[in-house]
Amino acid sequence: MRTAQILTAVLLALVFLPLGLAKIAAVPVMRQAAAHLGRSLGLYRVVGALEVAGAAGLLAGLTWDPLGAAAATGLAVLMATAAGAHLRHGDPAVRALPAVVMFLAAVAYAGLSVAV
Repeated sequence: MRTAQILTAVLLALVFLPLGLAKIAAVPVMRQAAAHLGRSLGLYRVVGALEVAGAAGLLAGLTWDPLGAAAATGLAVLMATAAGAHLRHGDPAVRALPAVVMFLAAVAYAGLSVAV
């Protein structure tokens, strides 16, 4: 079970860290995504900071399970909100799929952290 926990944490961190940094840096594709959803660039930067913090929390959580579970829970909430934002905006369900997959992975990691 520990191997699954480590792999899930590392994979999630590898997804959330660069995406969060891109949001903070307001790279053009993130500016377009924020505009598409009608969100301010400032809010997108906050989301990016939360994603970076979540990625760091997942990795730090490998040494202390409650921290990893908390970070994964926070990321799951972010991803549920992202999926909802896409669906409320009228995007096709496939546009929300990456957020749903990351939500499920974060929930799985939280479950692994609690089960240890």
